[in-house]
Amino acid sequence: MIAETAVLHYDAFADEPGKGNPGGVVLQAEALTDGQMLDLAARVGFNETCFVLPSERADFRIRYFTPGHEMDLCGHGTTACLAALAAAGRLDGLDTLTVETLAGVLPIRVERDADSGKPSFVMRQAAPQFRPFGGSRAELADAIGLAEQDLHPDLPIVYGSTGIWTLCVPVRGLAACARMRPDNRRFPELLAELPRASLHPFCLETVHADARLHARHFSSPYSGTVEDPVTGTASGVLGAYWDRCIAAAPPEGLRLTVEQGREVGRDGKVHVRVVPRGGEREVEIRGSAVFVREWSLPAL
Repeated sequence: MIAETAVLHYDAFADEPGKGNPGGVVLQAEALTDGQMLDLAARVGFNETCFVLPSERADFRIRYFTPGHEMDLCGHGTTACLAALAAAGRLDGLDTLTVETLAGVLPIRVERDADSGKPSFVMRQAAPQFRPFGGSRAELADAIGLAEQDLHPDLPIVYGSTGIWTLCVPVRGLAACARMRPDNRRFPELLAELPRASLHPFCLETVHADARLHARHFSSPYSGTVEDPVTGTASGVLGAYWDRCIAAAPPEGLRLTVEQGREVGRDGKVHVRVVPRGGEREVEIRGSAVFVREWSLPAL
């Protein structure tokens, strides 16, 4: 039994503490049981706390826990972990590496700012998948505090995944995003095809001139959280959605920025790239993270 575990708090997809998405990181997790990881994640209380382990298949293995269960993959958690590993000197000399996750082995590129040397991380995600949504548009809108007329009249509502399933819900604009009040308990019944999926409403109107999409992210009730401030995996899905439903990526690839978190006071950005590879699409997200604090928790 471990007396205490060091947990690092990093804010991902932001350049300053208090913005972006908070993630917990445990760099030395070899001695922790599954139950202890879940318990630590519940006590930390972030959308995800991540645990770094040795891997026989990759440079590192990362496990991701919400307060309620383990996740296959987490974009902001991966970014937080990589920033913590870089600060600890464990990425010195590496421009590329691999990370083992339950969604597969992810290739990572490390890009360092020419002036400051600060690293950002480019993560390739799983091949995009989409499934139709067969539920009620009116009931779905009501479950996030909107009326059916707030939904975008032309763009489809679909499930999408680049490693984790979420329901992409296009709405008319920023005003609709600001009015949203999710009732997460209703999600499993409404999402009959994938009842454990999250909801990712978005619009084409943005606050920042360099962003193309504005988004929010509402958690599955099984996760034990309500809203994820800035979501890496779901931003990758939105890049693939843009390519599929709005404008196809050109041969050289599509680049876009997704802004998220403003409604909860944690404005952040995720940079997405979609590259055609024959009939397939390669999706990457890029971001960095900033250290906030360290604390110790007993592993019960």
